[in-house]
This record gives sequence, structure tokens and C-alpha cells, in this order.
Amino acid sequence: RCRIGEGMPQRRVSIVLPALNEERTIGEVIDEIKRADVAARGYEIEVLVVDNGSTDRTEDIASRQGARVIREGERGKGSAVRTGFGQVSGDFVFMLDADFTYPAAHIPEMLELLEDGHDVVLGSRIRGYMEPGAMSRLNVVGNRLLALLANLLYGTRISDLCTGCWGFRREVIDGLELDARGFDLEAEMFAEVARKGYRVVEVPIGYRRRKTPSKLGSIRDGVKIGRTLIKERWS
Repeated sequence: RCRIGEGMPQRRVSIVLPALNEERTIGEVIDEIKRADVAARGYEIEVLVVDNGSTDRTEDIASRQGARVIREGERGKGSAVRTGFGQVSGDFVFMLDADFTYPAAHIPEMLELLEDGHDVVLGSRIRGYMEPGAMSRLNVVGNRLLALLANLLYGTRISDLCTGCWGFRREVIDGLELDARGFDLEAEMFAEVARKGYRVVEVPIGYRRRKTPSKLGSIRDGVKIGRTLIKERWS
């Protein structure tokens, strides 16, 4: 395992966007960040786009939008996020999918909860609003079952384990030890923060329909996520 998130924290908010061929959406995600609202709370913003081997214009667009682009050669969302977390400099760190399904506009609200003493904030699609067609019925059922499994194993009360919208206090990031390479990343992160007794809260968020094909395999990845929850419970 590798310990991640070393470095001196600054008065800053870091936003990590793992991306693979997201030229159609990466600019919209960066544009939607409410910089003025975050600045009003006394923070600079750094946006780190971790390019996970894109073959389109993702890197060029992100750079033009003012993001720092980091190339990650090892494929998989988990690999990209680990790399991004290892280079953040903020007091608070957010992770958001780069496909424009999760509104970046929720970041100021999540930041306020972190400032108020919560350690981890999850954006819950289940408790919020999903556009028609944003999630298949199979994925909704699978996500609810995985959240139920997580709650039974860890004594928590979350509704959306597989969310791609997370906020952390910096000290949480500094203590994470992650192995996941793919979409089991969220299960591993959740297991770690739950085992360590961090204060976790959810906020209802909106969830949009993807403009590009999903990279998640419903049944295969769901089984892998469930296995990760069980394995991490007694690791």
C-alpha cells in the first residue's frame, strides 16, 4: 500500500477530476465550479485534472480552462485518484467525476459542512434528484443494495455508496492508504473512513444523464465493489 497526500497544507481548496476521454464535458465541469463562492470563504482553488490516458482533447481543454493536468499512465479511476490525492495542497479536497453528471456547484455547500467539523461529505444522488435516464433501474437497485451492505458491515447510515462526488478534510486524505485501481475505489475509501471513525455526512445532490457512454459495468463492477466492502471490513 502507498501512503498518499503528503505535503504542507495551504489556505486552499483542491478539486481532483479523474478523466478519461472527457473532451465533451471537462470544460463544463471546470466552468461550473463556483469560484467566487469558495473565494468568499477565504480559499484559493486548485483544479487537478488527472488524465488517465485520454486519446482526445481532454488535456488541452482542461489546461486552457486553468487546470493543472497530471498524466497517469496506469489505467483505472482508482489509479487516477490516488495520483491526484498525492499532489493536492489544499486544506479541503474534493473528488468529482469529469463527465458532468455531478454538479460542481455543490462544492461550496459541502465545504461549509467540512468547515463545521465533518470529516467527509458524500454527495447523495439517492437523496437528491436524478434526471430521467441518468441511472438505469438495475444500477439504482444495485446501488441501494451496496449501500445496505455497507451500512450493515460498518454501522453507518449512507444512501449512495457509489457516488462520484466526495469532499474531505485534508487530514483524512493524508491518512488514506488505497490500493484500488478501478471503480471499487469508492468502496475502499468508504471502508477506510468508516473503520477509522471519521464523521461522515451526506448532502442531496443532482445527477445528470451522461453525455458519453458509461465506463462502469453494472453487474461485474457491482460484485467487485461488494467484495471490496467485505474484504476491507476485516483487513
